[in-house]
Amino acid sequence: MAPFADTLGNRLRKKWLHIVRLTLEKAGPAFIKWGQWAATRPDLFAGDLCAELAKLHTRAPAHSFAYTRESIEKAFNQKLSDIFERFEEEPLASGSIAQVYRATLRIQFPGKKVKYVVVAVKVRHPGVSELIRRDFVLINVVTKISQCIPALRSLRLDESVQQFAVFMMSQVDLSREAAHLSRFNYNFRNRRDASFPKPIYPFVHPAVLVETYEHGKNISYYVDELEGNQRLKSALAHIGTCAFLKMLLVDNFIHADMHPGNILVRMSRSRHPSKGLFKPRPHLVFLDVGLIAELSSSDRINLLEFFKAVALRDGRTAAICTLRFSKRQKCPNPDNFIEEVEESFKFWVSPEGGAFHPAQCMQHLLAQVRRHRVNIDGNVCTVIVTMLVLEGWQRKLDPDYEVMKTLQALLLRSDWAKSLQSTIEGLMGP
Repeated sequence: MAPFADTLGNRLRKKWLHIVRLTLEKAGPAFIKWGQWAATRPDLFAGDLCAELAKLHTRAPAHSFAYTRESIEKAFNQKLSDIFERFEEEPLASGSIAQVYRATLRIQFPGKKVKYVVVAVKVRHPGVSELIRRDFVLINVVTKISQCIPALRSLRLDESVQQFAVFMMSQVDLSREAAHLSRFNYNFRNRRDASFPKPIYPFVHPAVLVETYEHGKNISYYVDELEGNQRLKSALAHIGTCAFLKMLLVDNFIHADMHPGNILVRMSRSRHPSKGLFKPRPHLVFLDVGLIAELSSSDRINLLEFFKAVALRDGRTAAICTLRFSKRQKCPNPDNFIEEVEESFKFWVSPEGGAFHPAQCMQHLLAQVRRHRVNIDGNVCTVIVTMLVLEGWQRKLDPDYEVMKTLQALLLRSDWAKSLQSTIEGLMGP
């Protein structure tokens, strides 16, 4: 139906978008994940399609507890009762790849007392690897057909499927997620306001992952429901920005799925509440780190130049940096792209366009990228979209807080490259 979706009017296009989403939801785990991933790629797909695909839900039925028991005992070669003191048979959640349980792990070292730790246990669904391989065969068939139909070539399905394959690989192997958690915990070892669950070795396997159970309230409550408490909301926006910029500028290891559903908030408790010596402070816990992004040194430098250009409303530099985001650039007419972006930025610096937020400018620029068929490597686009997602929920927490302004202030400091860590800490400290 895609060749006709743009020609039959706005009402029929909305129906088509709805059908696309429902079809993907019923088609299988790889199709659902592809739709969720495509929702984060406004450089490849139209904005209304991305918005519709963002509503995709993984209504995966929970597998049986008997299968969970079998998977755990096979993975660790021990009986379930020998590993866990208590195991809740009802899963906390079930996604397209795995489902999550709460349990109490029994740990005992030689000569030490038994220690009990509350943990989250992720168990991969039965046959999910085979299902995904089957789905990929079907997706590749659809992709090849789309290349033979001129009206479907603009969807750029071939490019999206190639990049999506890398994304999907990191979701299926739970031991890879454990490795990501270990690295994030090391990178954030000195921070008291942000943390990640800790994988518990040796209970790590491609099909089963045991990690610390993290208590907290989902940040969506503070973003959408909590009234007032502006100081707390500003603090949460501040911590989120600091964590993202540390991942991007210091560690080059970025959590690429930082939507509110993957972030918990908990309050630190004062040691002497009666004396009032310590005020409770918010703390963010980042979950679900299966998807991460790392950039080459050239991509990092280019991306920072891009962010600086957007913050300064320098359209020509932003367009040139965008064209450098792929080493195999296939844009049919780069000069036209640069000219159009430059005109857009000239409007944004005018009195009429001055009200546009830098994040809105970036979203408009990604729409121009799609229209001019500019190639952007997957990791680079993932970082840009992650920042837009972060900017979105932070603006709800504190309308006056802007990630782009903080990044601009940081990048324009003459000493930022010499002492990046101390610059971030000094600029973003309380």
